Amino acid sequence: MSVPNDLQKNFSEVVSALKPKEAIDEANRCLYCYDAPCIKACPTSIDIPSFIRKIATGNLLGSARTIMESNPVGASCARVCPTEELCEGACVLNHASKPIMIGLLQRHATDWAIRNNAALFQKGDPNGKRVAIIGAGPAGLSAARELARLGYEVTIYEAKERAGGLNTYGIVSFRLPQEISLWEVEQVEALGVTIKTNTRIGVDIMPDELVANYDSVLLAVGMSSVPSLHIPGEELEGVLDAIALVEDTKTKPLTTDMVGKKVVVIGAGNTAIDAATCSKRLGADNVQILYRRTVQEMSCYQFEYEFAKQDGVEFRWLVAPTRVLGNKGRVTGLELIRMELGEPDAKGRKRPVPIPGSEFFIEVDFVVKAIGQNRHLSLIDQLGLQHQNGTVTVEDGTYRTSHPKVFAAGDVIFGGGKTDAMVVDAANHGKRAAYAIDKAIRDQKQLV
Repeated sequence: MSVPNDLQKNFSEVVSALKPKEAIDEANRCLYCYDAPCIKACPTSIDIPSFIRKIATGNLLGSARTIMESNPVGASCARVCPTEELCEGACVLNHASKPIMIGLLQRHATDWAIRNNAALFQKGDPNGKRVAIIGAGPAGLSAARELARLGYEVTIYEAKERAGGLNTYGIVSFRLPQEISLWEVEQVEALGVTIKTNTRIGVDIMPDELVANYDSVLLAVGMSSVPSLHIPGEELEGVLDAIALVEDTKTKPLTTDMVGKKVVVIGAGNTAIDAATCSKRLGADNVQILYRRTVQEMSCYQFEYEFAKQDGVEFRWLVAPTRVLGNKGRVTGLELIRMELGEPDAKGRKRPVPIPGSEFFIEVDFVVKAIGQNRHLSLIDQLGLQHQNGTVTVEDGTYRTSHPKVFAAGDVIFGGGKTDAMVVDAANHGKRAAYAIDKAIRDQKQLV
């Protein structure tokens, strides 16, 4: 068998779906708690006991509808949510045996809906109002779904070739196949939502046109590319952007460039983990994650960390890159300096401080940058919105920005931390922003 085919196998889903009998048996373990703590632990407040009871009684359509009613990207979240920190972490059975496998049951119901082309919702009666949404990721899609059900004419503007945002492009295929995200997009389009892809705001259409031509605008653009390391040699061939690396594995034929090679990933967030496990599955012989703090300060989820270790990814703590080495324009090594932890920074994490004279070198073939993501400052400024270092300022509870017609949701209003990449939080923001837009437009109509 050829190497590319072997690599393709590596990108198949790593977690197996429940078989029908397994799903029913697991559903029957649920206590269907009154005032269930799992519901409170879910950012989108899915009625978890209800959807599980429907699985137990064979009503998979009703189960999928219950899930997607609360979470418009519930099929994706069944695969990528940190359930052990959220719903499963709150399950009362943690104290007696083991928690209900809520994520896998959610996947079981939504997979059934996908296989059976189930139409879960209907669009509302037209109310004559129009809303533009910038960005077709989880926040934008969730807002569009709710607004369409409320009777709005919704148009989403998306810069990429396909909608779905992070779910379509930014999460590795072996955790979230692209077809799952695209089914969620189809569910939104079925409600009459228009999605204009390959359309960049500020290039193909100006922000002021949207503000002038729509009753309201929602900014849901997420995040941008990985920032520069600001070290010598960064321009060499073999220095990669983690976001672009993951996207390439989802949109292009897999290559053998990394087979047998040494790869280092700079950073220890969820994207760094994805880049590292991608590299390993692309055939890299040795993959190391380099982090300037310790395991206690890393921002990735615990299950991501454990998964990476199982994939053979190594971790080096308290080191930072100072120079990329190369030969004939190609990466050959990396200079590092050892760090120690000093006083806490603004987020409460101890600040890493270089140890003078502790520099050392390692041989590498690829350096992958995964040190966070830039924000869409140009677009934010074109809309004239108040922000703090690219985090758009919104009124408490209303998602309204400093511009009365412009609202914002998702990563563009998240201030940092693990929630930056939590799909379920973005979905919740999108839903709530839709209701806020609806209220603002109705209130304005009453004043006229």
